[in-house]
Amino acid sequence: MDPTPKMKPGRRGRALALAAVLAFAISCRTADREPEPPVELPEAFSDTGGATLDSRWWTEFDDPTLDALVEQALTGNFNLLVAWDRLAESQAIARKAGAALTPDLDATAGAGAAATRSLVDTPAGEEVVRDKNANYSLGLVASWEVDVWGRVRAGRDAAAYDAVAAAEDVQATALILSAEIASTWYQLVEQTGRVRILTGQIETNERVLEFLEARFTRGRTGAVDVIQQRQLTESRRGDLTEAKAAMATTRLRLATLLGLPPGKELPEAPEDLVELPPLPETGFPADLVRRRPDVRSAMNGVLAADRRVAAAVADRFPRLTLSASADTSADNVSDLFENWIASIAAGLVAPIIDGGRRSAEVERTEAKARAAVHRYGQAVLEALQEVEAALVAERKQRDLIASLTVQLELARQSMDQLRQNYTNGAVDYLRVLAALESVQRLERTLLFQNRELITARIELNRALAGGFPLERPEGAAGSDEGVQP
Repeated sequence: MDPTPKMKPGRRGRALALAAVLAFAISCRTADREPEPPVELPEAFSDTGGATLDSRWWTEFDDPTLDALVEQALTGNFNLLVAWDRLAESQAIARKAGAALTPDLDATAGAGAAATRSLVDTPAGEEVVRDKNANYSLGLVASWEVDVWGRVRAGRDAAAYDAVAAAEDVQATALILSAEIASTWYQLVEQTGRVRILTGQIETNERVLEFLEARFTRGRTGAVDVIQQRQLTESRRGDLTEAKAAMATTRLRLATLLGLPPGKELPEAPEDLVELPPLPETGFPADLVRRRPDVRSAMNGVLAADRRVAAAVADRFPRLTLSASADTSADNVSDLFENWIASIAAGLVAPIIDGGRRSAEVERTEAKARAAVHRYGQAVLEALQEVEAALVAERKQRDLIASLTVQLELARQSMDQLRQNYTNGAVDYLRVLAALESVQRLERTLLFQNRELITARIELNRALAGGFPLERPEGAAGSDEGVQP
């Protein structure tokens, strides 16, 4: 099916028979076929691995604490609960739209009383006569619009596609949430490791400072060397303060993602990052487009917009309604079922002059349909871009980490040699200080870049993953048990 609706309103003067055929054809269109992406898909991604990615992709890290955090977030995060509530709203709207295809049956009941006052001539003179009369009524009224042109069915189908899109939005929100939890958790692990590294660097700097102060008291080094070492030590203490503040901020962000207020107890983060599992198989771009919940939500938006165009076109043609009623009334309740009056009628309402309202509605829905197609195309492009960007980021990180590892080893060798030379009086302390600061900087940078590698893998897994089974949390609206991908 061409995802861009091609339905155009009939021009003034077109024969009624031709217009009727057009509307009937529109009402009979099958909008349940998935539209093709409006962009050309590449045949393959730039890289791929051999591992099969589980739908619950975070379990690939073999981190029980992360598993528990994600499961907690899937039931407690308020943004996800909002997505569930929107799904319940869309499902209710779809049921409401579908109800228009069935007849309406209403029951009526009434009771009334009337009193009269009159003067009557009697042998004794005029007398006032008062009379009270009661009246009771029952009735049934049925009405039904015969959906000749498919307007009601098209509206029902559009609402149903909106509900499917809302279900995909729940999946997309859960997928993004799982990635945010994983990224935040490993930021906390990295910051915990940074605190450990900085604590060790401060201890090293203090030992070096003691060594220099001892040399200074013996007159074997200058005061400048001692002052510079003190400055380096204080600089690391400042870094440690910042690292601890960042840890506190990250823990607050993690609690918010879990749906917890500040101060709630969270798991303690380890000091070492996890080892990455093998690179997952990226598969084909066409499979990714069919799997990604955000792309599928945009695709269902196209289908919903297509059906709304059909409903707008069908609204330009006559509406046929059938109605029936049965009524009874009596002065006594016991006599209500003695006499009935039944009627049946058919009505035809055809628009003649509406000031161009219906034509404008067709144009509006067609514009909305084109916008839906463009959103679908953008969602496809963003899905492809996210996979490629994550692949590039992981390759870059691996190369960078390999270079930093070599740099750190060379910096340590240089520092050891310079220390020996300084002890022997061959170099001044400034070169030793620069080498020490270089080693400590590379240690922190290497930890950070290793965490960035994990972040790149998280983004790759999220970009490749589809939906996974979700159970509706207790705090969410709706009644179905869950949403399946």
